Amino acid sequence: MSVSDVTSRISQIQAQLALLGPSRAGSGSTAFATALGGAMKTSAASDAAPVDSSITGRDRVVQEARKYLGVPYVWGGTDPAKGLDCSGLVQLVYHNLGIELPRVSGDQAKAGTAVPSLDEAQPGDLLAFGSPVHHIAIYIGDGKMIEAPRPGLAVRVSDVYETPSAIRRVLPDPDTTTTAGAADTVGVGSTSTGSTNRSTNAGDVPYADLFDQAAATYGVDARLLAAVAKQESGYDADAVSPAGAQGLMQLMPGTAKALGVTDSFDPAQAVDGAARMLSDLLDRFGSTPLALAAYNAGPGAVLRYDGVPPYPETQNYVRSIMAMLGEN
Repeated sequence: MSVSDVTSRISQIQAQLALLGPSRAGSGSTAFATALGGAMKTSAASDAAPVDSSITGRDRVVQEARKYLGVPYVWGGTDPAKGLDCSGLVQLVYHNLGIELPRVSGDQAKAGTAVPSLDEAQPGDLLAFGSPVHHIAIYIGDGKMIEAPRPGLAVRVSDVYETPSAIRRVLPDPDTTTTAGAADTVGVGSTSTGSTNRSTNAGDVPYADLFDQAAATYGVDARLLAAVAKQESGYDADAVSPAGAQGLMQLMPGTAKALGVTDSFDPAQAVDGAARMLSDLLDRFGSTPLALAAYNAGPGAVLRYDGVPPYPETQNYVRSIMAMLGEN
């Protein structure tokens, strides 16, 4: 925990103690020391248990939400360093997973699809309370939820203490995703990594030396890099898509900047950046089809559909590259 983190937590606790008043706060130094110790334990536990990036879907939502346990409630709060309100917590958790939700609880209670009852709720579903909606939380299973409850309290795990007025599923049921067309795509819906024997030899293709070098550096199959380049640009280092993607690996300017690629039209930089991105996506999703889908449509779309999104372009993209790899 950094000095700035400690300072921020001290300021938060001091503000909360001031709200409690002398009769409830107890002896100033004693109460403050107790509260500070609890805050340090909460932060230390958070630091010791970072989110496992290999987990996806509903479990990932729950684990992401658990990162903010102990953060004070602040009305209108969207910054965990200062405090969160109920809808700020929900929006932040899903934003961190690449899914954008409205800011206020009433609008969040209309996102996704309706779940008929709490008996049918699944971890990651949103639980809204009141009519009109005045509170929202994230269901974690077994009749419990993670919520930012009210001023004076912090983000916590609690029982679902009343019947929700709305239950919304932002991440669809995996069975629904499969029947929506994901299963009939080559490799889609499978937890298999697809190409299990990663090769450092791209074969007789343009830029083979760059693919081979990146494969050896980042542990990505050189044939996969070559297939992505063929699908993306037809090995054209000067290609520009209608959407603005550039170069051999068709990197969007924002993506290139995040990868440290200063010139997407430079094949060496493009291949290096794409290899790093694919390596991260393979580690994150544990599947070649899912990594390809995330490369094409973004990680958020893969998380949102808990599999390859049912977009025709993405379905065809994954199918085509897996066929090039001989994964029919």
